[in-house]
Amino acid sequence: QVQLVESGGGLVQPGGSLRLSCAASGFTFSRYTMRWYRQAPGKERELVATVTSTNSTNYADSVKGRFTISRDNAKNTVYLQMNSLKPEDTALYYCYTTMRSGYWGQGTQVTVSS
Repeated sequence: QVQLVESGGGLVQPGGSLRLSCAASGFTFSRYTMRWYRQAPGKERELVATVTSTNSTNYADSVKGRFTISRDNAKNTVYLQMNSLKPEDTALYYCYTTMRSGYWGQGTQVTVSS
């Protein structure tokens, strides 16, 4: 079965960095677009970053220049490098694959606070 398992979240001070990982299994990872979404308390889930099967990337305006999405097809893993973190980046971060009707991971919490 399809599984997406996120890790790497935590508490970080403003200006700090974190790297999120999402380990995928149960499908041919290299063939599908992967995305990171986030959802802050009381807000709708928003698309943060996308990486296609051909390694094209796209970012939300709010994270451009600070976040980098990448994938390692040999490890079936997608990453989100987050630099210059701000308190408004605090959210539950989810990994998503476009495979079939789409699958979500369970999420990893990122909290940016001093």
